[in-house]
Amino acid sequence: MAAGVLWGTTGTTQALAPAGVTPTSIGALRLVVGGGALLLLTLLRGGFGTGRWPVFGTLLAGACVASYQLCFFWAVQRTGVAVGTLVGIGSSPVIAGVLGFVFRGERPGHRWMVATCFALAGCGLLVGGGGKLSLDPVGVFLALGAGASYASYTMAIKGLLPGRTPDAVMAVVFCIGALILSPLLLSADLTWMAAPRGIALVLYLGVIVTALSYWLFARGLRSVPVATAVTLSLAEPLTAALLGIVVLGERLSPLALCGIPLLFAGLAVLAGSLGGKKN
Repeated sequence: MAAGVLWGTTGTTQALAPAGVTPTSIGALRLVVGGGALLLLTLLRGGFGTGRWPVFGTLLAGACVASYQLCFFWAVQRTGVAVGTLVGIGSSPVIAGVLGFVFRGERPGHRWMVATCFALAGCGLLVGGGGKLSLDPVGVFLALGAGASYASYTMAIKGLLPGRTPDAVMAVVFCIGALILSPLLLSADLTWMAAPRGIALVLYLGVIVTALSYWLFARGLRSVPVATAVTLSLAEPLTAALLGIVVLGERLSPLALCGIPLLFAGLAVLAGSLGGKKN
């Protein structure tokens, strides 16, 4: 949940960014800076160990981290923040539940189903309760790709954690993702980074929103099932909505405001179940 809260600050941070920032360059820079910070943390805390890394699972996690950045940002550009967020983030718990069951034998359980229904309903009201929704078929498809990428790299990271530290796993995965996206920076306009606000933006998104949040996420994944972890991370749209109201002065319709207690209810149901058996 802490990781989801940090992710939820991304939209507000971008809204306060200097002119010239593009979603593609931000996505690539997040991975480059975040991967570098995780790599440094891993080296300072003892390195990567001596065990062998599964090639397929490691490459899959890195590729999915990279594809999430591209799919989500392009989806938002084509179909808007509302639909892109709803389809991308909202579809991920369902996809994660299916993937966790098929590939890891994890049974989400009744609490997860109830919590996910509450959380998805709340998410839907938050992002879709303020006005008209613009449906672009390609944008919706890209948003589904973002949801599938998020669920897939969560499952892949879960498989890499046994016998390895969260520091090492996230460093390797994000460095692979950064290598995949780094060619996009060669043709990007990065002059906005010359301003102090631009440098602060990149450092915050890379070190805090990416490195720290995913380090927390990986530590949580050691003891939380894939489907549960992805549903708990729906704290992201909740945080984004609250920051939009408090920091950016955005106004939500009464229908959208009803999504906040629904999201709280879903997260509370799921978090309350973690003290006992895994649900």
